[in-house]
Amino acid sequence: MRSILLLLLFVLGACDKPAAAAGQGAPAAAAKPVEVGVVTLAPEDVTLTRELPGRVMARRVAEVRARVNGIVEKRLFTEGSDVKEGEPLYRIESGPYQASLAAAQASLARAEASLSIAKTTAGRTEQLLQSNTVSRQEADNAEATLQTALADAAAGRAAVRTAKINKAYTVVGAPVSGRIGRSMVTEGAYVQQSTATLMATIQQLDSVYVDIAQSAAELLRLRRDIESHKLEQAGEVRVSLLLEDGTVYGEAGKLQFADVTVDADTGSVSLRALFPNPGGVLLPGMFVRARIEEGVRPQALLVPQRALTRDNRGQAIVMVVGEGNKVERRVVATDRSVGNAWLIREGLAAGDRVIVDGLQKIRPGAEVTVVAAKPDEVKPATPGKVDAAVPAADAKAPAAPAADAKAPAAPAADAKK
Repeated sequence: MRSILLLLLFVLGACDKPAAAAGQGAPAAAAKPVEVGVVTLAPEDVTLTRELPGRVMARRVAEVRARVNGIVEKRLFTEGSDVKEGEPLYRIESGPYQASLAAAQASLARAEASLSIAKTTAGRTEQLLQSNTVSRQEADNAEATLQTALADAAAGRAAVRTAKINKAYTVVGAPVSGRIGRSMVTEGAYVQQSTATLMATIQQLDSVYVDIAQSAAELLRLRRDIESHKLEQAGEVRVSLLLEDGTVYGEAGKLQFADVTVDADTGSVSLRALFPNPGGVLLPGMFVRARIEEGVRPQALLVPQRALTRDNRGQAIVMVVGEGNKVERRVVATDRSVGNAWLIREGLAAGDRVIVDGLQKIRPGAEVTVVAAKPDEVKPATPGKVDAAVPAADAKAPAAPAADAKAPAAPAADAKK
């Protein structure tokens, strides 16, 4: 009986030893603070831009129209070429207008002859009136005849001038310099003055306008920011363009004016910028994206985009390192993206340490070890690699209990004994 009691005491002592060993190993397996990369926020002056849709418009558009009636005899330009102001474009039959000019010149010659006779008669009548040879009535009639002849001569000169103008219109010239499009009429076509037949269109493309649409709400916000000195504007607003293929246009433009009327259908205000177009890259009707420099935001706070996440309610969240190197959760409000960063409107202050790297390994309240974050030029590890590394590290912690679990096997063997 005594031997049985001794055997039971030996078994119970063997069971207590692994438990004590497991208790002594727990502190050694305690997790160390997670290492996170942070950026310390420092205020800086940031130039803010706004990207808006726009359309290219020719700086000048001149429609070449017929100013006399007639048959088009010849087209004198190449479609799609550049023309100079005053350069002949079309020739309309001029025979009828040459005849009209000759008739007007003949009428003028007759009127001038009549004027010469009327002047002579009026002069003689005036001399005879002084000697009482003619009556006052005859002198007045001679003066009236002279005035009529003067009017007829003036009308004749005007008719000649009109005939010359009409004859000159038979050669249709370019009203402005620019690039001419396709011809709307061909040789043999009949053009009319009354309907002002459209013959061609010339557009000036050495510099072009870009018409931009900006919402009235954004315009009001911009004005409030400027008035409250949240935004500082320079004297001249610069504009750059993104073309339809995503490339940046090489020439910078200048904002010309903002319309004073809000479009009732779209709720937007039209802005107009002027761009040089020496290479003819910008064509009328082309869709572009205009980047307008709104101004400089003084003392702005920028947070890398990779530091910001969203919660279930869609709120913008960042993690910061607070007192005692404990993680704190902050709800922030962003204004817009600036390059690869977010412009923070509220929720953070200068000097806050924002966690950028290691967000997957932390939670609010956890103690962390702080290191400088990697620069944005260095790409962070892909999500697949991060997810694979985290479970691998965590898997080492349960290894001790697994080893300890083998310890109770000894009492089982002893029980058999």
